Amino acid sequence: LLQGPVCTNLGLKPGQRLTVKGKIAPNAKSFVMNLGEDATLLGLHFNPRFDAHGDVNTIVCNSKKVEEWGAEHRETVFPFQKGGTAEITFSVNQNDVTVHLPGHQFTFPNRLNLSVFDYFDTQGDFTLQSLSWE
Repeated sequence: LLQGPVCTNLGLKPGQRLTVKGKIAPNAKSFVMNLGEDATLLGLHFNPRFDAHGDVNTIVCNSKKVEEWGAEHRETVFPFQKGGTAEITFSVNQNDVTVHLPGHQFTFPNRLNLSVFDYFDTQGDFTLQSLSWE
């Protein structure tokens, strides 16, 4: 996967949120957004798959502790289009992260019990246009 921008020292704590806007490639297979403490401790690995790893139009989420992945969580609501734009907001709560998508939201547990999310990156068929947090 193509590595996009990497952000560190975000300092996202419960009650705060991160909004990501960008453009999806016209021939997109999948893209990834990682949110965590650093590159080795990922509280949320967010991976919309148009057609990758046997999944079609599915969002796969997971967590990663060093080299150890957790159990995959799948969302079948898929509000993304190839060549379209995407706006995704991640709200950090005490025990989970709420992912806000166009017309849909879901939560993913904070399995690693991270108290702060300092790290964010994007990979794959997605071009980051803006990043804002509050």
